[in-house]
Amino acid sequence: MILLKLFWEFFKTGLFAVGGGMATVPFLQQMGEKTGWFTSLQLADMIAVADSTPGPIGVNMAVYTGFTVSGVLGALVALLGLITPSVIIILIVARVLDAFKDSFFIKSAFYGLRPASMGLIASAGCTVLTMSVLCLPFESVKTLFNIKALILFAALVVLTRVKPLKKLHPIVFIALSALFGVAFKL
Repeated sequence: MILLKLFWEFFKTGLFAVGGGMATVPFLQQMGEKTGWFTSLQLADMIAVADSTPGPIGVNMAVYTGFTVSGVLGALVALLGLITPSVIIILIVARVLDAFKDSFFIKSAFYGLRPASMGLIASAGCTVLTMSVLCLPFESVKTLFNIKALILFAALVVLTRVKPLKKLHPIVFIALSALFGVAFKL
C-alpha cells in the first residue's frame, strides 16, 4: 500500500510541478507535512544533496524520498510516479501540437504557463532560503538567524559577481559551500 501511495503522491507532483525540479519543492513540502515521510529540515537536506548531485533535482528528490520510505523498490516507484505524467503529456502534446502550433490559444496557453512556473520556482527559492538561513522555531531574536549560513550566502553572492570568478564553473561554488558546511558545522 505504501508503494501505491508513493506512486500517487509523486504522480501528482509530476503532473502539477511545471517549471523544473525546483518547482517540485512546494509539493514536496506539502507531501512531507501530509505523510510524515520527512521533516522540513530533511527536505532542506534533500534539496542540498539533490541540487549538488548529477541529474534533475526533482528526479533526485523523488528517488531519495522513495528510497528513504521503502528502499530500492520505493525509489523506483517514486521515480515512475514523477515521470509518468510528463511522458503521457509529451506523447499527447506531440500528437496535437503539430496540428495546432500556430493557434492563438496554444501560443497563449504556453505564454500563461511562464508566470505559473516562475511563481513555483520563486516559492521554492523562498522555502529553501527560509529553511537554511532562519533558525525556526527560535527562542529569542538573537537566535533567529543562522549567522554562518548568512555569511556563506553573502560571500557566494559577492564571489559570483566578481569578474574573474564569474568564469568558474558552478560546481566549484557548490564544492566550496559543502566544505564550508562541514568545516563550520553549518
